Amino acid sequence: MISLNRATIIGNLTKDPEVRYTSNGQPVANFSVATNRKYKNAQGDLQEDTEFHDVVVWGKLAEIISQFVKKGQKIYIEGRLKTRSWDAPDGSKKYKTEIITENFVPLTPKGEPSNFNYSADKTQVAPVPAPTPDIIADKIDGNDNNEEINLDDIPF
Repeated sequence: MISLNRATIIGNLTKDPEVRYTSNGQPVANFSVATNRKYKNAQGDLQEDTEFHDVVVWGKLAEIISQFVKKGQKIYIEGRLKTRSWDAPDGSKKYKTEIITENFVPLTPKGEPSNFNYSADKTQVAPVPAPTPDIIADKIDGNDNNEEINLDDIPF
């Protein structure tokens, strides 16, 4: 049986990444990303729905991401979903689902450098265009056209 655990989001950081270290010295960064969706309701009124995603980044990637992104900036996150649970002081069971980041691309405003990508298996800068659904689909299909992307045209 085949299964897939993949999360891909583009949104804005709601707070600066906070880096901590485990007891064995492993860095881990936590932050939240907000994604927006606009739609028309049954009455034809424009509505906006915001989702908040908890993001976790481990290892060297945690230290790197904390240096390059700040609250309010747009970011592309790619990773997997992980749900953890714990017992609350009142005896109830609590759950939290997080995105464990494997790759990210800071999406900076027009005029600022944005052609870099970081990955959990690479700690160096690698030039790439800003990811859009068209570019992602092209890479999946094997087409690799590096056309210029205007971040102002992205609708969120």
